[in-house]
Amino acid sequence: MDPTRVERVRADLPTGYEFTPLPVRAEPAALWGLGPQWTADPPACAELGDPAGGAAVHGWSASGPGGIVYAAVADAAVAMDPAAVDACRSWRLSAGHTAGVVTVVDSPAVGGAPTLGLSADVTTTVEGGTETRSHSETFMAYLGQHVAYVTVVTDPGSSAQTLGRDFASDLLAKTVAAVRG
Repeated sequence: MDPTRVERVRADLPTGYEFTPLPVRAEPAALWGLGPQWTADPPACAELGDPAGGAAVHGWSASGPGGIVYAAVADAAVAMDPAAVDACRSWRLSAGHTAGVVTVVDSPAVGGAPTLGLSADVTTTVEGGTETRSHSETFMAYLGQHVAYVTVVTDPGSSAQTLGRDFASDLLAKTVAAVRG
């Protein structure tokens, strides 16, 4: 297994996307728009928003008319905790002026790997009470020594056709296949 092969799935994005390196903080909660001091309610759900616990991450981000796409593979030997998933079917998270709700959704079958799907709706309140909303779909695969995940962030108010849950789910399967070689 080679986590640097995550680069191969860049070709699976629609045309018109601009690629950049992953941000310094690339755990799912950060990709959803939460700052570094974010908290989960209940606290046990935090492991779902940061499954790799700050481990080194390989991957890329791309932005285009359908949203922002992140594909990442973290060097972390962690397993999905079914009890945490059951206890966190719907949970809240917050950091400063940003808060949201995360819900467990159906995840794709990826041969030999437990998977998890999360849908996050996040709102940031700025000066004057203006709110910025975003919606994210994140799918993860626990691969023994690595955790692969794909996040697609969209603006619910956008008039452009957004990349949906199926796109994110399919890209996770392609990412796992690429990493496995």
